[in-house]
Amino acid sequence: MEQAIQIAGALMVLSAFILVQVKKMKPTSRTYLTLNFVGSGVLAIDALIMREWGFVLLEGVWALVSLWGLIRPSQAAAPVHD
Repeated sequence: MEQAIQIAGALMVLSAFILVQVKKMKPTSRTYLTLNFVGSGVLAIDALIMREWGFVLLEGVWALVSLWGLIRPSQAAAPVHD
């Protein structure tokens, strides 16, 4: 069961990433941010239980940044360019 939860979390993060790369989703969309928040949150909790501190840091920060993107007020700021 634990591995099924890990795989589900990883698939959420990876599917969001792939959809952005193939231009099917915007990285600022609520769907993208939600997939990242839930997926990385699940992985962070699992890493915490397993005491995998590096992954707790990685996935925890990923989840928090995604959550910040979800709850911050909409901004009409100019897009960031590479």
